[in-house]
Amino acid sequence: MLRISFARHKCIGCNACVEAAPERWRVSGGDGRCTLIEGREQDGVFQALVCADEYAQNAAAAANCPAKIIRLQLL
Repeated sequence: MLRISFARHKCIGCNACVEAAPERWRVSGGDGRCTLIEGREQDGVFQALVCADEYAQNAAAAANCPAKIIRLQLL
């Protein structure tokens, strides 16, 4: 399993995560910030538990994020 954590309130909406892992990320039409698909919010941080086979694409999303607000943890 892989835990993805995302501090959405710090997102600048650059779309780098969507380009790297489009099945897990999208841009909100409401405010232009990126959204973690199936992410649940707790204390301002969105988290999703996903299969470990999504690691490579989400590692690219985290590395490409200029705000450095995506964290990954293999469980």
